[in-house]
Amino acid sequence: MSTDLMPNRYRPGESDLPRRESELIARRDDVLGASYRLQYRRPVHFVRGEGMWLYDPDGRAYLDFYNNVPSLGHCHPEVIAAMAEQAGRISANTRYLEPKLIDYAERLVDTFPNELDRVVFTCTGSESNDLALRIARFASGNEGVIVSTYAYHGTSTATAAVSPNLGDAVKLSPFVRMVTLPGPEGVPEAQAADFFEAQIRSAIMDLNRRGIGVAALLIDSIFSSDGVWADPPGFIAGGATAVREAGGLVIADEVQPGFGRTGAHMWGFERHRTVPDLVTLGKPMGNGFPIGAVVGRRAPMEQFGATARYSNTFAGNTVGIATADAVLMILQRDQIPQKALAMSQRLRAGLEKIAKQRHGVRAIRNAGLFFGIDMGPEDTPAAGRRAMALDVVNAMRNDGVLISTTGANEDTLKVRPPLVCQAEHVDLFLASMEQALIKVVG
Repeated sequence: MSTDLMPNRYRPGESDLPRRESELIARRDDVLGASYRLQYRRPVHFVRGEGMWLYDPDGRAYLDFYNNVPSLGHCHPEVIAAMAEQAGRISANTRYLEPKLIDYAERLVDTFPNELDRVVFTCTGSESNDLALRIARFASGNEGVIVSTYAYHGTSTATAAVSPNLGDAVKLSPFVRMVTLPGPEGVPEAQAADFFEAQIRSAIMDLNRRGIGVAALLIDSIFSSDGVWADPPGFIAGGATAVREAGGLVIADEVQPGFGRTGAHMWGFERHRTVPDLVTLGKPMGNGFPIGAVVGRRAPMEQFGATARYSNTFAGNTVGIATADAVLMILQRDQIPQKALAMSQRLRAGLEKIAKQRHGVRAIRNAGLFFGIDMGPEDTPAAGRRAMALDVVNAMRNDGVLISTTGANEDTLKVRPPLVCQAEHVDLFLASMEQALIKVVG
């Protein structure tokens, strides 16, 4: 695993920058904490967004094929109107009676299987996963958490401790066990489920032997930080059963695959034909407004709630609820997931055509409009594949198209456009990628 936690970033002196951006970076460095990073070798400076596009101070448009937070597009007018209307009336918390809170909660849980009928609101995906871990540990009486090898689940103390993707400097909890995925290990699809279940059972055995026990299997059902290894559908089912047999809960982290991202389903876990015990939400839930949630089965929610009070000043506030309600309404009314699935098929076909005609594309994986595109031949050293991926990303950035990288070696292009992308946007992306490959690979 690369020790550089954000390879696709700006490094001082690597690029010549206009004075305006250089001065802004200097001011930024003088006041912001050192943990921040700027993306791309030549940082991007945006002043507004609209739909699929972001605009710099000079009016240049950049096609956004990376940002899965504004899944309905940047500054969606109906979402903004709902947010502003509620902010102009009252912003209050969940300790007051508020019909819109209940209306939205009912509409939200109606999108889930019947077993998942309770919801608690949060502000972010990290907070959602933090709360889900608390519930799982309380309900199970155990501490152990099983995650994938390069998982990312958040930035709070509890979620960072179960996020191997954050690197060696962030210490994992001694109660964490990591399992590798069948895809990166080259396991044939027919054997994927058995491979995954065997690893889960081994992790459970180790946790039990050490007196820790298993509280949860916490998985991002699209395995985005691992490099987008979502196939074959259903391969997680046996592992989930093993965790429940051991007294643990299954937590589906839907912060990235949720709200129609996979196209065929509203929620990523539905591809795997497994109903989890808890589901965590964030990112696209408010199309840019910070709101998240934990949706779950009644029993663990009631066990936790009977003795632990959970609410905070901003979680489930009226402005956030109004915004999230508008997002869900538009997703359903305009059949956004179904349209996104059609665009994913167009994008997949275009990528496969490029892969046949151009060197450099090793593999293509996707679930709906979330793609992982491996760069470089397998026999190329890891550093060479990573450099190739970064070169392609930055060539596309210079061409006005935004993507980034992911995976254990950061040699996988991460492509996840807003769900409202149209055929012309897909075609622009494909043309830009082909030109980037010509520049980088030849």
